[in-house]
Amino acid sequence: MPAPPPAARAATHPPATPAFADLHLLTVLAHTRSYTQAARRLGVSKASVSMRIAELERAAGVPLVRRTTRSVTLTEAGQQLVEETRGPFERIAESFAGVRDLAGHPRGLVRLTAPVALGRQHVVPALVPFLRQHPEIRVELQLDDRFVPLAQEGFDLAVRHAHEPPDTHVAWTLCETRSLLVASPEYLRRHGTPAHPSELAGHQCLLYLRGSGSQTWAFERSARRGPAESVLVTVQGPLRANNSEALREAVLGGLGIGLLPDFSAAVPLGARRLVPLLPGWQPRGFFGERIFAIRPWSAHVPLAVQRLVDHLRGAFQAGF
Repeated sequence: MPAPPPAARAATHPPATPAFADLHLLTVLAHTRSYTQAARRLGVSKASVSMRIAELERAAGVPLVRRTTRSVTLTEAGQQLVEETRGPFERIAESFAGVRDLAGHPRGLVRLTAPVALGRQHVVPALVPFLRQHPEIRVELQLDDRFVPLAQEGFDLAVRHAHEPPDTHVAWTLCETRSLLVASPEYLRRHGTPAHPSELAGHQCLLYLRGSGSQTWAFERSARRGPAESVLVTVQGPLRANNSEALREAVLGGLGIGLLPDFSAAVPLGARRLVPLLPGWQPRGFFGERIFAIRPWSAHVPLAVQRLVDHLRGAFQAGF
């Protein structure tokens, strides 16, 4: 019997069905927009991510990913595939987390991010007893002063100081926080002590890098009668930095006046002291007024994450 023609042979071998893991990988890549970040989030090599995406594209018969030296984006077909599979994968993850939590004790990996100063001084000391108490929980902590996108970079939880948490996230208030205007005794001996916020324009001020608004400080003083008094002052100085702990060290060195969150203004025992300035005036609108634990919204909060939040709330309630 003669062999069937090529077209007939092809019809007897249907296209390969893609592995569900590779479809999930595509949804992760859509979030991270990075082969490196996707590999880190899934615990595989970058080469494995590239190979599995190529296999998925062969099974689909169309390109799914556009990759350049600077970014990764999805094609129209890739985006359609992600949109139609994202919901089921999220429900699978939530269902699995719920089943795992039926064991009655928390376990697994929690990916956590926090600002550098707050993380070094307060989050890490709080993690030590927590991890001793919960040996089946592992924490991967990334300290970063930028506001990283949690879902995109695969974080389960973030500790942040803010005025209000994002509406799209679940948030727990850990404690209140406030901003403090401080200087060293050495600086005040050389330059004098400001008596009113407007006098800061003539002082050396150390600035936290946060967009164009970092050079404007706002202050408010409550009045016994009538509305509160508000003052905006434009400041300048020899140093700007994106880390409040670095600014604190510069203030301690006598370089200038700093506006710091209270958790950074706290100086370790035995160190030189900082002098609070402008009593009665409260800095407003620069750093947040609360410290939150936040996570991307989901119907189920893993038990390990909830236990960590509860522990941080207890640790932070003691204040700074």
